[in-house]
Amino acid sequence: MPLRTARAIGMFCVALSIGATQIAGAADFDKGLAALHSGDYATAFQEFRSLAEQGHTSAQYNLGNRYANGQGVPQDYAEAVTWYRKAAEQGDANAQLNLGYMYAKGQGVPQDYVQAHMWFNLSASQDGKDAAYNRDIAAERMTNQQISESQALARKWVAKNR
Repeated sequence: MPLRTARAIGMFCVALSIGATQIAGAADFDKGLAALHSGDYATAFQEFRSLAEQGHTSAQYNLGNRYANGQGVPQDYAEAVTWYRKAAEQGDANAQLNLGYMYAKGQGVPQDYVQAHMWFNLSASQDGKDAAYNRDIAAERMTNQQISESQALARKWVAKNR
C-alpha cells in the first residue's frame, strides 16, 4: 500500500474515532439530563462529572449546578464555582451568569461586586438570561471606579478568550 494511501486511511480512522467519541459524549450527556429530569441526581452527577473532566462545557455547567444545589452530592459552593468557572471561561453564558451570582452573594468566593459585574456583563453580551438585569443591580452597589474596573476586566477577558 502506498504511503499516501496508508496516511489517508490513518487520518480517516482518527477522524472516525473522534466523531465516535463526540457521539458517545453526547449520549452520556443526554443520559445525565434524563437522570436529572427524573430526579436521579446521583446518576446525573456521575454522567456530568465524567464529561466535565474531559472539558465538556455543558457538563461543567451542570456539574456546577449539582454542587450549588446539593443534588447528588453535598452542597459545596466552592466546588460549584470551580465548575462554573471552567464552563464560563469557554464562553457559556449561563455559567457566566451563575458565576456572577456566586460573586454577588459571596458563595464559594469572597463577595466581590466587581467580579460579579464582570461575569454578568460577559453573560449579557451573549444574551444570557437575566444577566443585564443582575449586572445593573450589582452596579447600584458599586462606585463608578469599580464599574470602570469591572468593564476593563471584561474587555481584557474578551480579548484573551475570543
